[in-house]
Order: sequence, then structure tokens, then C-alpha cells
Amino acid sequence: MGTVTIGVSIAVPEPHGSQLQQLRAGFGDAAAHGIPTHVTLLPPTEIDASALPAVEAHLTEVAAAGRPFPMRLSGTGTFRPLSPVVFVRVVAGAEACTALQEQVRDPAGPVARELAFPYHPHVTVAHGIDEAAMDRAFEELTDYEAEWPCTGFGLYEQGADGVWRKLREYPFGGSVVPPQAGCVEHGSVPMR
Repeated sequence: MGTVTIGVSIAVPEPHGSQLQQLRAGFGDAAAHGIPTHVTLLPPTEIDASALPAVEAHLTEVAAAGRPFPMRLSGTGTFRPLSPVVFVRVVAGAEACTALQEQVRDPAGPVARELAFPYHPHVTVAHGIDEAAMDRAFEELTDYEAEWPCTGFGLYEQGADGVWRKLREYPFGGSVVPPQAGCVEHGSVPMR
């Protein structure tokens, strides 16, 4: 049956997702249009294709136990010089993302794995491009802001063409997004 490369992430909803994807492409990141704008919960992971039903069942359980939470992006950060990445910071929802990714990678689950670096929720806006373009991405998005209620996450598969496509959406079991002091929605559309 072969193997597939999967990932689990929280999609950045519209209009923010497309806006950040276009900016990423504009900075010269050739991978921009093949990677939906997201916050990673499980990085690219190769599994046997026959394990996909077990992964889907596991993610269904994780989502059923989850509750919606406010997400807010603000400003930029970088992993340079350790890794050639510039990102938009997750300033609200980071703890919930951290807890979710631990549940997704549960040692007793079907996608248990170690990470190459400590988990740090973020939205990549430049990766592996020249330093001047990385600097430009860092500077141009310093004042970037977006917020939305996170109501679930998705399972993605990387195609042979390198493009990531959503296989399935996993809505959380609860339906009420707790309020966050000072958080005002800016016309964002919740993930469905």
C-alpha cells in the first residue's frame, strides 16, 4: 500500500490565510502556494498508508475532547540562525496549541514522534530564502495582527507534487469560544 506524508494543523482562516500566503510568495518563498497558511500541530510525518484510519480515529478523539479557543497573531519572530524561518507570532492560543500537539503526538497514539526542535506555535511567512528577503519579511509584518476563534484542526497530506491538501477537518467537541480580554473579531470567518 505504500507510505503517505501527513501533517496536522490549524488553518489560518480567510481573509488572513490568503493574505499571508500571497505575502510569503512575494518574499520569494517558492513553497508558498503549496502550503496552506497554518499553525502546525504535527509536522510532516511519513506513515504507512494502512495506518491512516487509525490516525483519523485518533484525531477524532482528540478533537472531541477539545474546546474552541481564541487565536491571535501579532508581530514577527525568527528562528534564525538555528533555522532559516521568519514567522508571525501566536500571542493568544499558544498554550492551547501546545496542549493539542501533545495530544496529537501522544506516545500511545498512531503518530507518536519526537520533534527536531521544541514546539513553538507560529505561522511561517518565509522559509529558506535569501537573508535580505527574510529581513524584509520580518520588517514588513512587524505590525501584522489577526484574530479568530479556533474551532478545530485539519489533517493534510502532501501530494507527489509537493502540495499539501486537506483530507479532513476535525471540529472541536465544544461550541462556545471563551472570551478573551481585549479580543475583538475583525470580520474573520471561523474554520469549518
